[in-house]
Amino acid sequence: MLTLYTYFRSSAAYRVRIALNLKDLPWDSVPVHLVRDGGEQGRPEHLARNPLGLVPVLQTDDGMLTQSLAIIEYLEETVPEPALLPADPSGRARVRALAQAIACDIHPLNNLRVLRYLGGELGIDEQARNTWYRHWVETGLAALERMLATDPRTGTFCHGDSPTLADCCLVPQVFNARRFDCRLDDKPTILRIVDACDQVEAFRRAAPGNQPDAQ
Repeated sequence: MLTLYTYFRSSAAYRVRIALNLKDLPWDSVPVHLVRDGGEQGRPEHLARNPLGLVPVLQTDDGMLTQSLAIIEYLEETVPEPALLPADPSGRARVRALAQAIACDIHPLNNLRVLRYLGGELGIDEQARNTWYRHWVETGLAALERMLATDPRTGTFCHGDSPTLADCCLVPQVFNARRFDCRLDDKPTILRIVDACDQVEAFRRAAPGNQPDAQ
């Protein structure tokens, strides 16, 4: 049995939940509340799992795994079907590029610890923080929209007609974009793909509102 240390609204944990469900793997959820009492991720027991104090962490027979994309690649290598990466090298490179555009370029500028630093140490008010958030998310998703809309390899999902690693990253990012009222009406390809993902049970079961720690 796999154990996922997660938080219902964490984009990174959300990605892994989707992948676990797509692979039809049994897993247990252990919530790590990122806000309560200053954040449970800073407690010694969680820092022993991940010294960065982040989620997700996946406990496996091979040990504790961190970093959402590395975890999903591990799942891909240990449970090859259904595949979350295309069979051809160029397709795999494209899917990884789409995923990393989200996980490396968009999300890190807007995660909880960045917003806390802006509001705490730098004294930036909530309205300004939300403006920061929306700017970087809208800029990043606009570029991603172009990447998807102009490439014939985009299908029902980000790459072809079955979900991939890219979709595992896209859906959580759009969920958070909606939370912060980011503009999305100018991103029709992204919205179409997310709507297709929403029809898949694995995505629905992974959604924040369906987690045991949802608030």
